[in-house]
Amino acid sequence: MTTANEIAELRARALAEIVAVTSDDTLQAWRVKYLGRRGLVSEASRGLGSLPPESRREVGQAVNAAMQALNAAFEQRKAALEQAAAEAGGALDVTLPGRPVALGQVHPTTRALRDILQVFDSLGFRVVEGPEVEWDRYNFELLNIPADHPARDMWDTYWIDDPVNPGKMLLRTHTSPNQARVMERTEPPVRVVVPGRCYRYEAVDATHETMFYQVEGLAVDVGVTMADLKGTLTAFAQALFGAERRVLFYCSYFPFVEPGVEVAIDCFKCKGEGCRLCKFTGWIEIMGAGMVHPKVLADVGYDPSTYSGFAFGLGPERVALLKYGIDDIRLFYANDLRFLRQVK
Repeated sequence: MTTANEIAELRARALAEIVAVTSDDTLQAWRVKYLGRRGLVSEASRGLGSLPPESRREVGQAVNAAMQALNAAFEQRKAALEQAAAEAGGALDVTLPGRPVALGQVHPTTRALRDILQVFDSLGFRVVEGPEVEWDRYNFELLNIPADHPARDMWDTYWIDDPVNPGKMLLRTHTSPNQARVMERTEPPVRVVVPGRCYRYEAVDATHETMFYQVEGLAVDVGVTMADLKGTLTAFAQALFGAERRVLFYCSYFPFVEPGVEVAIDCFKCKGEGCRLCKFTGWIEIMGAGMVHPKVLADVGYDPSTYSGFAFGLGPERVALLKYGIDDIRLFYANDLRFLRQVK
């Protein structure tokens, strides 16, 4: 039969033994011997039910006190051994190099945008910006797209519910509204590029996003011709994609230019022979452009009989897709660090 005195003796013996413990292995063996599931104190605890009622309370209190004392002694000795091990390892060497700091990097869209703007800066264009929340007047009307114009279907627009001006405010669908904004407050000559985010309500796939970047360009002066447009955009394409690039201009339609063109370069992967990148045509489309429509010039107060100009628009994400061999535009906005670390 276990008594309170026996539990006290067991407790004293265990505390005496732990003082002599000098290693983690020995400490764990001590814990198993006294506090383990089949340890001496645990065995005493399980035997309480066989004791007579008059001594069960006294022995139970002794067992609980022993448990608490031995657990505290175990934690204390464990901490002492860890401290001794740390001190045995020597003092901290403050001359050792620290852990390298993880550095971020420029997002591929930002890098492509900077490359584009750097080229046009070297060609004499200045950078201006405009609002992302735009009026219908600038986004459509001053660009020769009145309310009943079928070309509005080309842009799937996010309209903003404004009770004061219903049907007049929107998220800009392109950066072209800044053509009108710049010309309204600037006398010719004008030579600007406008970077910024645009928004369109359309199905998201590998080549389309609801939010994307665009760079709009505009040049207006006396005697500006299609030859100036071709020379400027050829210089841009060769600066960005390589001096050996050939540039193709072919007819297209945009309401705010006349004539309008699409601009393509020969495929830098297959050298024009045809591959998956260029869809086996040998050419890769990079932007739309054209001569500024005379009505657009007249609506902002320019005399179209005196002034002429050209405009163009391209997407930095599309440039990044081509330059870095990326096959899905959705990767740019997925916030996946694995992807962003790959594009260096």
